Amino acid sequence: MRSAASWRVVARPTASAGRRSRSWTVPTLRYAVLSLAGASMIVPFLWMLSTSLKAPGAVLTVPPRLVPNPLTLESYQLVAETVPLLQKFGNSLLVTTLSVTGQLASSALAAYAFARMRWRGRDAVFALYLAALMVPSQVTITPLFILVQRLGWVDTYQGLILPGITSAFGTFLLRQAMLGVPREYEEAAFLDGATHWSVFREVILPQVRPVLATLAVFATMASWNSFLWPLLVTSDERLMTLPVGLALLHGRYTSEWSLIMAGAVISVLPVVLVYLAAQRAFVNGVLLSGLK
Repeated sequence: MRSAASWRVVARPTASAGRRSRSWTVPTLRYAVLSLAGASMIVPFLWMLSTSLKAPGAVLTVPPRLVPNPLTLESYQLVAETVPLLQKFGNSLLVTTLSVTGQLASSALAAYAFARMRWRGRDAVFALYLAALMVPSQVTITPLFILVQRLGWVDTYQGLILPGITSAFGTFLLRQAMLGVPREYEEAAFLDGATHWSVFREVILPQVRPVLATLAVFATMASWNSFLWPLLVTSDERLMTLPVGLALLHGRYTSEWSLIMAGAVISVLPVVLVYLAAQRAFVNGVLLSGLK
């Protein structure tokens, strides 16, 4: 008959094997869930790209094919002939560049005032900024349009650009990042005779550069894909941005899904390229700002 000690020795490998199996099961399930989530995001884009490369009569074939056969650029050629792409692309590029530049500048200056300067009523004003984040943009779009109309900015680049150069979210994001910069840096700069502008430009901004890149990606995506405001403030086709111009395809070619998907790919591709170019800075900025 075996002793109790011998039974304990036999039982130990079984328990360790169970722990090893659990240690493999949890990461496997985690990666499986992440893979499904990633596939749910990438598959619609791949289907859109595939549809844009199909011949007009091959879109509704049964069974559906992800890989076009034959592969054709006919839809892209028709989009280029129907919509003045260079003009619309130039409008979007101009509006996005100026809006993002203004948003970065205004948000950084406001964030510095809230994070590094002491003045009466600072916390109360910042609470108003946070309250602005809770107001949907659809609520403010009507009074904003009335203001732009009274200023005579309808069908102008001013009306397209200036309402987008401020951002309560950008101010909040940069403030959180600037609060993490040690006070010793700016105190040493002030002892050397630096002004607030010098500290802001040479001390604080280099420390929050990844967060600026993150805000730039967010602002670029929002400005480039903006549809409702450019649709309201412009009726002149020469001033229409790319999303508004490509939306006209849906009204003219309702059943030509390959043509519509080609226009969608043209509109989305620049944003994807911007994100891929700034991906590392985007991730670092999210981590440094506490947005996670």
